Amino acid sequence: MWQLIRIELFKIFKKPRTYIAFGAIAAIVFLIQFAFYSDGDEYMAFLLKSVNETFTLEGKLLNGYFICYIILQTLLLHVPLLIALVSGDMIAGEANMGTLRLLASKPVSRTGLILSKFIAATVYTLALLTFMAILSLFGSMLIFGVSDLIVFKTEMFVVLESDDVFWRYIAAYGFAALSMITVSSLAFFLSVFAENSIGPIIGAMSIVLICTILISMDIPFFTEMKPFLFVNHMLNWKGFFDRPVDYAEVLKSALVLIFHIILFVSLTIFVFKRKDILS
Repeated sequence: MWQLIRIELFKIFKKPRTYIAFGAIAAIVFLIQFAFYSDGDEYMAFLLKSVNETFTLEGKLLNGYFICYIILQTLLLHVPLLIALVSGDMIAGEANMGTLRLLASKPVSRTGLILSKFIAATVYTLALLTFMAILSLFGSMLIFGVSDLIVFKTEMFVVLESDDVFWRYIAAYGFAALSMITVSSLAFFLSVFAENSIGPIIGAMSIVLICTILISMDIPFFTEMKPFLFVNHMLNWKGFFDRPVDYAEVLKSALVLIFHIILFVSLTIFVFKRKDILS
């Protein structure tokens, strides 16, 4: 299995388009950091205009923790597409190149082949998020320093002391990784039906987008289904920035995501084992 995983990782990282995601994340992070470095004080003054009429907030509010929170909210809406670019190509790409039949004919079980590909896609996802964490968290801390973090909610704001923030980001990135692996497993599952990676990539992003829109609307069926849809739980990393943290709610969301990962991978194995490979 380890040898298969190494081969799949080699396939992923030898493709130039794999690094598009790393380049895109670096560009967006640097642009956000540069924008706040140049005009961050004006942005904070506008953001806190109504707050300052009632409260007096002291300290360096424009700091690395705050910048990282902004980056997280921005990037985690776009990272699923970057994840799907690779995961949607894991099986469909082999079919497109005509190598899938050759792989299936080797003395390796189809289950082992699928699991090695999924593990390799998961490693890529974790590598991408680690890269994002280093640039957004540690890079912002280096440029802007650290202080108390102010988090704006719909009807309130939460102020977290600087020594109570770092662990929250570690936990949030861990939860975000679970969310992105769920998207990866969805694109991976769709990949087993296609002979071109465009279909699984567009399909995965369409499902995420459509479900996100539907659960935001007051439609009876989707209102009842909302607690069971993974898209409803993908952004619950924000729960780690509540005071106190609702661990039961975060755990419930994590279990829903894990269930979907297992479901998508199991369905992929089921379909692939019965698939008549002609390419």
